Amino acid sequence: MTITAMTTTTATTPALTALTDEDCLAETHAFNAQFEAAAATRPSRSTTPDAATLARLRANRLGGDTPPVRLPQAQERILPGGVGVRAFVPEHVDGVYLHIHGGAWAFGSADGQDERLWNLARHTRLAVLSVDYRLAPEHPFPAGPDDCETAARWLVDHAETEFGTRRLMIGGESAGAHLSVLTLLRLRDRHGVTGAFRAANLVYGPYDLSMTSSQRLFGSRQLLSNTESLRGSYELCTPGLDAERRRDPGISPLFADLTGLPPARIVVGTEDPLLDDSLFLATRWQAAGAPAHLGVVAGAMHGFTLFPLTITEREQQRERDFLAGA
Repeated sequence: MTITAMTTTTATTPALTALTDEDCLAETHAFNAQFEAAAATRPSRSTTPDAATLARLRANRLGGDTPPVRLPQAQERILPGGVGVRAFVPEHVDGVYLHIHGGAWAFGSADGQDERLWNLARHTRLAVLSVDYRLAPEHPFPAGPDDCETAARWLVDHAETEFGTRRLMIGGESAGAHLSVLTLLRLRDRHGVTGAFRAANLVYGPYDLSMTSSQRLFGSRQLLSNTESLRGSYELCTPGLDAERRRDPGISPLFADLTGLPPARIVVGTEDPLLDDSLFLATRWQAAGAPAHLGVVAGAMHGFTLFPLTITEREQQRERDFLAGA
């Protein structure tokens, strides 16, 4: 089944907008139901989580209740400006992927997905650098975007010396996808840098922090993210701002001028409250003149790649193919 985006395309900006993985719907729906049934035992994602809840969420891997696995292949680095990155460097390096982790801008970390990032580095021959940006509520907006901008600017200047390549990609999941787009916009608008990053890999990101219709209408369904958890995340990250002020293009990239950005791969699930965000961003990305390949995963909830599902295996392979070929 093909979903056709409402875009104007040319020979240089082909539409590739497909509903994928319909053959996995039974497994995906069963997992969603199991996840919802276990909602009562999961840590609360309230608007203002107490210190104990926030500490528990930060200590465990995203979407789980156990600490993440940390691999010896990782290299910890502190960049000029004090921004930390966790690097995975394979034996042969053909490019560098700047990864920005998810976690609602308030949890998650650069050392929270070592196994996935090391596998990505090995299979794509990319050095993978994950940014350990500052988190809300201790460090609200714009601390996180500032750190990602610093890391990206350093990579533009030093990738060839450090890794022997100027072939750069950027991307992330959820809040990390949002921060990836903001980083590209800041490089363009603050530093005049366009074309340094050849591709953007954007996985189920929020691009309108004033809330698109799919966010507002999703309701209270107890999947990994819903209307109230999103609203709470925005209040935690951008305290004191109302919806109108969150439409600022420097906060919500869906409202930004997207010209000069690289080809993008944009992924979202049909059961994700952020569905509209990806659909709209892909449309505007292509209208601004760059290819935007939109993949909509049948039945997938927000954060589905955190769980051992067939759709996760397929998504990770598609991600590797995209980054290796960028």
